[in-house]
Amino acid sequence: MMAGNGEASRPAGGGPARHIPVLLPEVLDALGAAGGETVVDGTFGAGGYSRAIMERGASVLGIDRDPTAIEAARPLVEEMKGRLRLVRARFGELDAVVRREAPEGRVDGVVLDIGVSSMQIDTASRGFSFQKEGPLDMRMGADGPSAADVVNHLKAGDLARVLSFLGEERQAGRIARAIEARRAERPFETTLDLAALVGRVVGRKPQDRIDPATRTFQALRIYVNDELGELVRGLAAAERVLRPGGRLVVVTFHSLEDRIVKRFIRERSTAPAGSRHLPDVQHVAPTFEARNKAVAASEAEASANPRARSAKLRAAIRTDAEPRGGGSGESPFDLPPLAELPQSRVTR
Repeated sequence: MMAGNGEASRPAGGGPARHIPVLLPEVLDALGAAGGETVVDGTFGAGGYSRAIMERGASVLGIDRDPTAIEAARPLVEEMKGRLRLVRARFGELDAVVRREAPEGRVDGVVLDIGVSSMQIDTASRGFSFQKEGPLDMRMGADGPSAADVVNHLKAGDLARVLSFLGEERQAGRIARAIEARRAERPFETTLDLAALVGRVVGRKPQDRIDPATRTFQALRIYVNDELGELVRGLAAAERVLRPGGRLVVVTFHSLEDRIVKRFIRERSTAPAGSRHLPDVQHVAPTFEARNKAVAASEAEASANPRARSAKLRAAIRTDAEPRGGGSGESPFDLPPLAELPQSRVTR
């Protein structure tokens, strides 16, 4: 689940080009942004989507929880002369941000590029990559438990559940027990230390296409940043802030995310079914009109940008129905409860 929300030829903060926005033409087509409109880029990253949206005449309210992304975008903010506003926040809070920052508290579009950004993956000191030596961190923001806190203190059974559900790791139990045994001798501190242990436990056959640590690192990152819960809250928040006719566009990078987005759009674009056993079920109008089926990257894009290979885009158009609510803590998407790390175990 590696996002590509970046800019290939003109990075937001200047410097060498490193980041390629995934499915950019498809995102722009689905948003249909035009002059005079306001679009929320809820996962600003390196600003690739935002710049392209503004080049079409729209203004952008950018949101990112990563302080380094906000700081790197200052030159772009100055360049756009008032058409780009940036707020450091989680995109699950975008309704509160919009109420505070946008006229009338409503916007014409919301785009979300879910997952970790290219610049986070590529910066070893952030601790996201199992291929680069760095501290075992993985936090997109600057607070809360790190991945090191999780692997060093979460109970083995709880850790196995995290790896199994969030990483879809078939050997979750073996990995969790091996982590528990090793941390009794010395704690895990670096990315390569953890990756090496997982590699020994899982093994790697010559035909395997992915590194054996991939699923473990994915699971820890999603857990540390509460990415699925954030996605549920973000979708519900988008429903609350979009004008009638406003567009919701979401790019996901693995099946867990895509299933949530698919279910949200399906449920919000259909009226709840009644039953002959419950004839008085109240009619609830659809809040969205599904725009299309999932759109995947072309062979050419996937070849040029490997991080686009698993990307899927789903889009929907807001109706004039009242929002259905939800997303403020309760989850309609059957996300299983996962153990929380006690605050006493969080490294300050």
